[in-house]
Amino acid sequence: MAIQLLIIILYFVITIAIGFYAKRKTTSSSAFHGAGLGVLLCVAAGTGEWLGGTSTTGVSEYGYTYGLSGAWYTIANGMGVCVLAIFFAKLYRSLDTVTVPGIIEKFIGKDARVVASVLLTFVMIAVGTAQVIAAGTLGVTVLGLNYVTSVIILGIGFIVYTLAGGMVAVAYTNVMHVVFMYGGVLVALFLTGSQIGGIGNIQNALPSEQYFNWMNIGPSKVYSWIIASILGACTAQAGIQPILAAKDVKVARKAAFVTAAVVAPFGIFTALLGMMAKVQFPQLANAKLALPTLMMSLHPIAGGIVLASIMAAILSTVSPIILACGTMISKDIYQRIMKPEAADREVLFVSRLITALSGVISIILAIVMYGGTRILDIVYFAYTIRGSLFVVLLLGIYWKKTSSKGAVWAMLTTALVSIVWLIYNSIYGHYPIAGLNETYAAVVTAFVSTILFSLIFVKPEQGKITENR
Repeated sequence: MAIQLLIIILYFVITIAIGFYAKRKTTSSSAFHGAGLGVLLCVAAGTGEWLGGTSTTGVSEYGYTYGLSGAWYTIANGMGVCVLAIFFAKLYRSLDTVTVPGIIEKFIGKDARVVASVLLTFVMIAVGTAQVIAAGTLGVTVLGLNYVTSVIILGIGFIVYTLAGGMVAVAYTNVMHVVFMYGGVLVALFLTGSQIGGIGNIQNALPSEQYFNWMNIGPSKVYSWIIASILGACTAQAGIQPILAAKDVKVARKAAFVTAAVVAPFGIFTALLGMMAKVQFPQLANAKLALPTLMMSLHPIAGGIVLASIMAAILSTVSPIILACGTMISKDIYQRIMKPEAADREVLFVSRLITALSGVISIILAIVMYGGTRILDIVYFAYTIRGSLFVVLLLGIYWKKTSSKGAVWAMLTTALVSIVWLIYNSIYGHYPIAGLNETYAAVVTAFVSTILFSLIFVKPEQGKITENR
């Protein structure tokens, strides 16, 4: 146990050190939010949005229970990033903004930008909270640490290094995180495969018609993941911000395709690890413990390295998420609405302040919600909101009658319907309409309500951008 803990502490200290090293490059708000990044740094920063605690411990849980079909989680995310690269990277970059709400304003108006900024900030904090809970749980189940202590120490650490270097720190540290994630997973596959007599023995130990069936987790869930990932990838501030920070369109597109290639296959590896855990520990009381239990069965040094790779996945997601919150609130609300004449130094201060507050809120919520069963529901709800915003944006781009007031009412209506779906399912164990989960309900509501409210609240043409459509 001591060796694993030492390795994780050492990894965390190196991460913070890299963040402070990046501080010398973040003397302006544009540098803090990201500007002029090359392909490698764009890929590293963007990958953090898609490979986190869910893609490691979460997908391994799916692998333990359902087999390879759990890998659709990251495959769907990779598909979403490809759609972003092919259809929207060039358009988004032509709009001269660093935020998704800023993109929304270009087509729908200032009020829609403010509402979208608030909703997307909620999305980021919900996802960040889930990652902090994952980090704290790792400290409890694997390292024997007190949960609150683990969350506070890790939380302060990721806030500090993100504040120090902004997007540059996120990009630099995520290069190390991605290397560790892939390296750790491959090491775990090799060592665990040796323990169970080779990967091929999984087929002998587990029923192939279930664990090697790519739809075993359920076609509805697979299609829901694909839809949510494609829609969400095109409005994910933490994933799009590196694209907007790339030095040119060519770099942005190339980085998006490379990001997709890095993200998509990762779930296959972690699903396989979950299946190996099923072979080696078939009677686990909780499938969530599949990956940690498997790692603790390895040699302490190897297990520590792999556990550090899980921590790397969590850190790589938390940092861009709280940075995205700081970027949106400072740019979309403070500088755009509250104080347009604010100097760059003041915007940088506000951005750092909101980034820190977002991290603190995530820590507090992670402590309050520990042990609860609704956190995943909240995360899915958050992703649903993000995807539905893209439906509204899409209509704003391609349907000339979309009005600002209509879009705002559509966003609020969709959020309300999603909340009702969440509460109803938590109380009764099923959705109000059979077969219509929160993703489908939000997409349909966003589409219908945007058209309906735009026809009700008709406004003159607002100078929508038509080029690059």
